[in-house]
Amino acid sequence: MVIKKDGRRVEHERCKLLASMTLALRKRPIGTEQIEAAVERIQERLLHSGLREIHTARIGEMVMAELKGLDKVAYVRFASVYRSFEDVDEFRLLVDEVR
Repeated sequence: MVIKKDGRRVEHERCKLLASMTLALRKRPIGTEQIEAAVERIQERLLHSGLREIHTARIGEMVMAELKGLDKVAYVRFASVYRSFEDVDEFRLLVDEVR
């Protein structure tokens, strides 16, 4: 089960994970096989965590870690939406981090 920000509990859906990563990687030079492999690594970590429930924040951090290794632009795209930056300085710090 996944615990959403508002406290709701929903079933984990691999397709949502894949869709999020695919969207971040849209028009980037990353093949479908690489995306599938990254999703599989996240799935494995979730299964081996031993947790019956996990917060969406933890899954988001796993996605960001995978994206950071695959493509820096996709990482910045995902992180900018995921972290809901309030101002340009927060965004600038993220970009500086990946440089």
